[in-house]
Amino acid sequence: MRAQFVLSEIGVGLRRNLTMTFAVIVSVALSLALFGGALLMREQVSTMKDYWYDKVNVSIFLCNKADAATAAKCAKGAVTNQQKEQIEADLKKMDIVESVTPETADEAFKHYKEQYGDTAIASVVTPDQMQESLRVKLKDPEKYKVVATAFAGRDGVESVQDQRNILQNLFDLMNGMNIAALGVMGLMLIIALMLIVNTVRVSAFSRRRETGIMRLVGASSFYIQMPFIMEAAFAGLLGGGVACVLLLVGRYFLIDHGIALAEKMQLVNFIGWDAVLAKLPLVIAIGLLMPAVAAFIALRKYLKV
Repeated sequence: MRAQFVLSEIGVGLRRNLTMTFAVIVSVALSLALFGGALLMREQVSTMKDYWYDKVNVSIFLCNKADAATAAKCAKGAVTNQQKEQIEADLKKMDIVESVTPETADEAFKHYKEQYGDTAIASVVTPDQMQESLRVKLKDPEKYKVVATAFAGRDGVESVQDQRNILQNLFDLMNGMNIAALGVMGLMLIIALMLIVNTVRVSAFSRRRETGIMRLVGASSFYIQMPFIMEAAFAGLLGGGVACVLLLVGRYFLIDHGIALAEKMQLVNFIGWDAVLAKLPLVIAIGLLMPAVAAFIALRKYLKV
């Protein structure tokens, strides 16, 4: 009987405050969708780092004839065969080096044409302008500075570059987008909490006569507050469900179909469905608990029992 009464009161409260309940559902859904999206974005950045940092190399660019005339580091002239052999031998002696792959000027020119063959500048670049290089695979990519310190400034070396820096700008951009999403999520969460508090306050005020009678007949504070808490929790649960749908639809259209980033950016290792599904229980739990706790705190102030 008590459970039936509580359920009936929940239905009454939702009908009386239908507009505000709808606003709560929408605001909770948007804030939790942004929250889930931020978690997935962070996991995507982590996945890409693990994938790409394991594949990037340290590149040691060697001086050529053109560098000898223009670059101060190559003032002693183009790299000699003896210098190349010595640099490669010294690299192979280092414990942190997994492999060393020489790249000739002709190979560098071929790769350049493959990447930039359609650009205007590619038509005036010749093989003799390309630099020879040594592609160094490290056992631990974080040890790049050891190689840079050992070989930067040596005769025949024009520069030592860590290819991770090329990717770092992309990761910084994605992290910035993640922070922006968390900021918007925080704003939406504050709006959702304010709506929940106002909805509970209006509902408690509209039913002050019923709660007064219940108090007179000896009903406990928890029993009187339960319908209001359940109303907020139900609205939050619906909002969490909508947020889950938004996350699933977003993953489907952004990566698999619609925009289809997985087809257009095949070199990117996108997170799978398992990562999205793993976040849904957390989104549902927050959607359920957050409004219930907010309603409980609000009732202590607005519902004097």
